[in-house]
Amino acid sequence: MRAHLLDVVTSALAAHTAVPALSTYDFTTAQAVVAASERAGRPVILLVPPKAAAGTAGRRLITALRGLADDAATSVCVQLDHAVDLDLIEHAVAAGVDAVLADGSALPAAENAAFVARARELVGPGVVVEAELGSLPGDEDTAGTSAAGGMTDPGEVPGFLDGSGADLLAVAVGNVHGHYRGTPRLHWSRLEQICEAAERTPLVLHGASGIPETMLVRAPLAGIGKININTELRSAVFAALADRVEQRRCRGLNLWALLEDWTEAVGEFTTLAHRLTTAEARSRNS
Repeated sequence: MRAHLLDVVTSALAAHTAVPALSTYDFTTAQAVVAASERAGRPVILLVPPKAAAGTAGRRLITALRGLADDAATSVCVQLDHAVDLDLIEHAVAAGVDAVLADGSALPAAENAAFVARARELVGPGVVVEAELGSLPGDEDTAGTSAAGGMTDPGEVPGFLDGSGADLLAVAVGNVHGHYRGTPRLHWSRLEQICEAAERTPLVLHGASGIPETMLVRAPLAGIGKININTELRSAVFAALADRVEQRRCRGLNLWALLEDWTEAVGEFTTLAHRLTTAEARSRNS
């Protein structure tokens, strides 16, 4: 089902929920994510990391994801994640993504806004543009252990949004990419200030892997309409396959069964992600 990512996120926020955005490096994972989302009757965002989006293989993957999303029985969006290269953004949009994260977060705020504005102009009005303001440490691809970095300054938010033209804003409020060093601590008062400064612009929480359920279910009430998850999804796949690879090898190199194991692990995790991002709404309506 073709969906507009901003509309999907805005509708979720109105219902006091968030939309899970799950990193998909491959088509098997993407199919499992979409199937579980269809069973849940919930929207989902397929995140395509830059490494997976690059080159001919990346174009083919995005084209396949576009077809999968358009054929789904629920709202599915396809987003290029953490792009620091305008050429890659143009390549991904041509292949079929409907949203991009133009990531200038390593730059000073003014340069970051200028980079996002260039991406906004490049992709045109039909593509949703997310920006990131603040320093979010860690590597979304390798999942090392990280500590919180420079947080988003609420005072910079209005000018940044005006200058960048971003549709969504990813924030740094104690979250990190990869595994957390110690217990995660989100700074709720800062998040509330950012939400007020951003006005109607939905906020995004990156680095949700490892954040306790009690924090995730609270996030939509603080303006978080999209929650990115990568590390925990990959961990679930590795954990499931660790116990099955040798068994499948001994039973005739049964690759199809191994793919079924992979699909089951992704489906179970996706179901969990939907439960966590809608739990607060259920508790409010019960």
